[in-house]
Amino acid sequence: MFTEPGDLPIIAVADALQVLWGFRAASLEYQPVGFGSHHWLATDRTGRRLYATADDLAAKRRTAHDTTDDAFDRLGHAFGTALALRDEAGLNFVIAPLLTATGRVVARLSERYSLVVHPYVTGTEAGEDGEFTNDGDRQAVVDMLIQIHRANVGQPHVDDFVVPHLDTLQAMIRHTSDAWCSGPYAQRARELLRTHARDLRVLIAAYRSLARRVGSQPARMVITHGEPHAGNVIVTTDGLVLVDWDTTLAAPPERDLWDLGGDDASLLDYYAAATGIEIDDGALSLYRLWYDLAEVGGYLRLFQSPHEDTADTRESWKELQHFLRPAERWPSLVWA
Repeated sequence: MFTEPGDLPIIAVADALQVLWGFRAASLEYQPVGFGSHHWLATDRTGRRLYATADDLAAKRRTAHDTTDDAFDRLGHAFGTALALRDEAGLNFVIAPLLTATGRVVARLSERYSLVVHPYVTGTEAGEDGEFTNDGDRQAVVDMLIQIHRANVGQPHVDDFVVPHLDTLQAMIRHTSDAWCSGPYAQRARELLRTHARDLRVLIAAYRSLARRVGSQPARMVITHGEPHAGNVIVTTDGLVLVDWDTTLAAPPERDLWDLGGDDASLLDYYAAATGIEIDDGALSLYRLWYDLAEVGGYLRLFQSPHEDTADTRESWKELQHFLRPAERWPSLVWA
């Protein structure tokens, strides 16, 4: 996120670092990176640095019946699996969290926020806007995924194919004539939704059909990172490492492959030859659809709620306009 959370005092982060991780921060610098979590670079008086990440558990609720406890539990299983991948499977490219004094991978700061701490990684992202700068790094990430998918460690949650905020999105689609008076982007977002409401219904129906088919093959489930794009791959002097394991699940391998393959089918062929796993085109479409629907639902939910004109909402409006183009992004479904 580009702006610090107004309801999470920085002293609460500093106190948690000292009490739970035994790290006395001399400085805490907010890092306006990524989208969805809050990050700080913590440095002590010796120069040692850690990376502290606070997750908004309320924002990570996926349905109206989901709770912040459910979201916290999912994070615990995800980060616990990352730790097992590093320590039990020996995958040193996995940047796993540091344990608290009580042996937890993630701590609860409040009803709303959790905190996870990682070693600070010196390096640069493998590309901008999630796109890899060079094909060699993309190939190297596929090799990483092959090792992750072969591992049998940890206790990851199994993907249930729930799209976050889909219930809210469907309610919005049913009531596009309702006025939105929640902030500067409210009316624009509602008009954009009204324009594409019919096409969104088509995408939702297609997603559910694919989820039923893909979910009927539990034997294909493997440990997946969930977002192995260039922004989560750091180029260091010792090679590439993979960060941000909060989305880890047991799922079909295509969950990690749908975006990496892109227009280069040779990477998918390479993966299939190395693993003996036949790529399921329907599963690739499923996860691409999941991502589009999750992005659209999340941004519309934001703009239907009270909001202001900030760096975060400006970025969200730009992203909503990018993803809420069903006919352009899914012509084979919308015009079928």
